Amino acid sequence: MKQNSTSHRLLLVALSVVLLSAGWLGITGLTLLVALIPLLIISENLSDSKRDFWRMFGYATLTFLLWDAATIWWVWNATPLGPLAAGIVGTFYNLCGFMAYHYTSKRAPRALAYTILVTLWIATEWAYNSADVMTFPWLLLGHGFSEDIWAVQWYEYTGIFGGTLWALISNIAIFEILRTRTTTAKVRAAIIVIAPIILSVALLLSYRPSERTTEISVIQPNVPCYEDEREASGKMQPTNDIINLIAKVPASSSFMLMPESALAYIPGIGSVDESRMEYIAPFLDSFVGDNHPNTKLITGASTMVRYGDTRATNTAHYYKDYGWYDRYNSALLVNDKGMVEDIYHKGKLVIGVEAVPMKGIFDFLEIDLGGITGQLGWGKEFKVFSNEGVNIGPSICYEGLYGNHFAGFARNGAEVMALVSNDGWWGDTPGHKRLFDFCRLRAIECRRAIARSANTGISGFISATGKTIGERLEWNEEGILTAELELRNDKTIYTMYGDWIARISTFVAILSLLYYAAYRTKRKNHLVE
Repeated sequence: MKQNSTSHRLLLVALSVVLLSAGWLGITGLTLLVALIPLLIISENLSDSKRDFWRMFGYATLTFLLWDAATIWWVWNATPLGPLAAGIVGTFYNLCGFMAYHYTSKRAPRALAYTILVTLWIATEWAYNSADVMTFPWLLLGHGFSEDIWAVQWYEYTGIFGGTLWALISNIAIFEILRTRTTTAKVRAAIIVIAPIILSVALLLSYRPSERTTEISVIQPNVPCYEDEREASGKMQPTNDIINLIAKVPASSSFMLMPESALAYIPGIGSVDESRMEYIAPFLDSFVGDNHPNTKLITGASTMVRYGDTRATNTAHYYKDYGWYDRYNSALLVNDKGMVEDIYHKGKLVIGVEAVPMKGIFDFLEIDLGGITGQLGWGKEFKVFSNEGVNIGPSICYEGLYGNHFAGFARNGAEVMALVSNDGWWGDTPGHKRLFDFCRLRAIECRRAIARSANTGISGFISATGKTIGERLEWNEEGILTAELELRNDKTIYTMYGDWIARISTFVAILSLLYYAAYRTKRKNHLVE
């Protein structure tokens, strides 16, 4: 374990970056079980001096920034500030847990330092995941296992924070083998690494799907997001293309799904004023037609709610002769007559694109960081859409990153999930691939099948065990897919209790830091060795 040169430490940094990134590059997340060991080795060989603290800070910062750069660079295609802001904020959160470990490991019992590393890391991940703004939980360690669903079926109990816990304690256990080389350390590490995999395989083999099913169709119109691309592709007015796709949907489908913001591309509709829904009924009726009397359409739309002279929310905008209003990224439930029966407003907004950080400051300076749409209103309800006794949760795009939010639909009675998305902003990059894969984790957490309709890919179906059902529509493909999905109304432990591991970890982290403070005070007073 001895390594004293800068070049050796930089090699360890590079190794850690590779091991951390694999799960987000479509390879495997199992490398996360050893990904922090190179940093632990660097920490072990540095002293408790202030100079070495800042050395460790530098190596850790470099590691986490390069990890971010390797895995979220594609956000640049939609907003150049995105990867920079996400990298800085994400690195800050990662440093909190690791640097607290490095500092305490030199001054307190090793068990306490390990406890602080695990619990504070999870606590900061939870903070990053739970915030309304300045949140981008793409690189939570538990998300890294999205390519290894066979190994994490126990997410139905723990959610992704169980995956983070597994990764952290595996790194510690294997590092202890290198440090102590004892049989006890080897046995302990083997149990920690292998036991969750055995449990997962057992859960997968014993899973019994529900006998209740429903047929759902997903539509992928493949309309370019940017105007110049639409003009080049000849899809400036994709109305007929979408009508032709809808005509191919089987009449037996209970729901057909169109992507996020689909109506915004349709001339004559654009952004929908919720107080004047009757005016868009003829347009919607032309899409639904008379061929699907028992099918309801779930489509993404940009909607507006007017408040008149009263500013009803802190996200409201004002326009002369129009009054105060909110804009929402919404999902509409449309019947076979083209009438909107229900509306769901997106509750998790994309930072810097749909949600403006520190909005009060930027409002004052008249700066809009929206890039594409600016500050939108926040949805507060977990709506569940229904058709002939089938209840479906209508989540939108970015919400597929948030396990506890996604589970809110299942808590409210959703038996199957819809997710409408528009991933075309990022181009043909790993972004849209991982968004689909993260939905596989959401399916396991709630044990709900998912139908996913994306604008340019990936559209398809995911079983309650996270497996892809049938074919998928990949990037730059146009078409429809139909599948029979199981319906479940039982609730998993994770659905009922949400991020319970993160809440417990936060509590333990606070206690551990208080204990460390008390320990150092006693040692200063020569009350402990």
